[in-house]
Amino acid sequence: MVTFLGESEVSLDIRGRFLMPANIRKQIPEALGRKFIINRGFEQCITIYTMDVWQVVHDWVSRLNDFDDEERIFKRLFLNGASEVEMDSADRLLIPKNMMEYAGIVKDAVLTPQGNKLELWDKNTYYEHLKQHAPNFSNMAKKIGNPFQQR
Repeated sequence: MVTFLGESEVSLDIRGRFLMPANIRKQIPEALGRKFIINRGFEQCITIYTMDVWQVVHDWVSRLNDFDDEERIFKRLFLNGASEVEMDSADRLLIPKNMMEYAGIVKDAVLTPQGNKLELWDKNTYYEHLKQHAPNFSNMAKKIGNPFQQR
């Protein structure tokens, strides 16, 4: 599995395509190919999964209990928007219109690494989200813990 690094501002063309930044393309092993799963993310962004990571996530979500209301609703909300996309010969990804509407993306966006997946945010929404949560960053770190100490 890939661990992505590097935040990039991107622009979507009139068809909803953006150029996958070179720094991100270089991090994707050839063996993973050029296909991705795009899905609704949390906090009004789009999550982009490599196929190997999607398979793990999909398998886990698929095992949720359909007889439990909350799990069934989560499963429905999570799986219903997922779409397979493929980088074209010009290294662009096409974002489905319904996903762009969900994330409020019209043209300018930010592609951010989230470990083994990527998030695509409307540029203004992303910077507002950072601005809103940055003051609590230190307190969150204290609460979550230190990666070099056992919990």
